[in-house]
Amino acid sequence: MESMRPDWDTYFIAIAMMAATRSTCIRRQVGAVITRGRQIVSTGYNGAPSGTSHCWDVGCLREMLGTPSGERQEMCRGSHAEANAIAQAARMGIATDGAALYCTHEPCSLCTKVILNAGIVRVVYMHPYPDKLAVELREETQVVFEVFPREKIVAAREWISRSIGLDNR
Repeated sequence: MESMRPDWDTYFIAIAMMAATRSTCIRRQVGAVITRGRQIVSTGYNGAPSGTSHCWDVGCLREMLGTPSGERQEMCRGSHAEANAIAQAARMGIATDGAALYCTHEPCSLCTKVILNAGIVRVVYMHPYPDKLAVELREETQVVFEVFPREKIVAAREWISRSIGLDNR
């Protein structure tokens, strides 16, 4: 049954997909997983900071202002999945230096800066995000940013379905 077992990147992307299900964002559900040495050290999803109202309860400021995707991320009450995963690791006293981050979406420029400062060396993401500054910043670094192959996204979804019994076995 070895062939039924996902490779490490698929495994961690699938977990990021599951983390995204916790999101309270109205516009986009994003999940992130930080790993070191093939071990999960932290997860995160996008949503309002701890102790504050969720966007789905109070509305989306970006929607109210008509802010296009990829612009003015600071005009959001939510924290992004990548930043939340890094903050969770910090809160637990877990180092992220040399870590990998798996994310359902390409990091924005704000998260890219946090990722670079956290010492993360590899980022694997599924879906593109329109942020030119993020691309410019990462082109100046040695951090590897790579797109998870589309065909493997399908495999990750199938693996999740099989694993939780949605394939009616």
